[in-house]
This record gives sequence, C-alpha cells and structure tokens, in this order.
Amino acid sequence: MQLSFKDPGRQAQSRPRSLSDLRDGEEAVLDRIELPEEVSRRLMELGFLPGTPIMAARSAPGGDPKVFRVDGSEIALRRETARRLYLRKSKKTAV
Repeated sequence: MQLSFKDPGRQAQSRPRSLSDLRDGEEAVLDRIELPEEVSRRLMELGFLPGTPIMAARSAPGGDPKVFRVDGSEIALRRETARRLYLRKSKKTAV
C-alpha cells in the first residue's frame, strides 16, 4: 500500500506561467519561447516577441485552439504550442 501526504515544511514548486494559463480577457507579457527555431521564428514574425503584451481573446468550445491578441492581430494557437510560450512573473505592488 502506498500512502501520500503533504509535507508542511516543503514549499510547492510552481511551474512558470504560459500562454495556455491565461483566461479570456487576461493580459500578460511574453518572456520567452521554447519551441524549435523555425516555429519560434514564425511566431516572432507574427508579433510574439519577448516583452510584448499578449491578451487571451477567446477559445474554441473545447478550449483548443485559443485566440490571442498580439500587436493588433488575433492569432489562434493550439494548446500545446501556447504551453511553450512563457510569461514574465508579475510584479506585485504593496498597497
């Protein structure tokens, strides 16, 4: 028998946020693209450049593909592709 439990002293490791994590209407800044060079180059030609704000516009009924607004255009990306475009960590401001 295998038991599992949460270790209270252990911090949960979170994976970096990607475009696939954005909800409709949410905007974030692209940090990096981790795809093969030819795919990365094509996405950059379409406006997916590091430092560029990107907004999740809408998605198909099943959630794939998802439409993103970047540089005045709407571009649909499959979930697997969007998972490889990582977002910058948001800077939280103290109130």
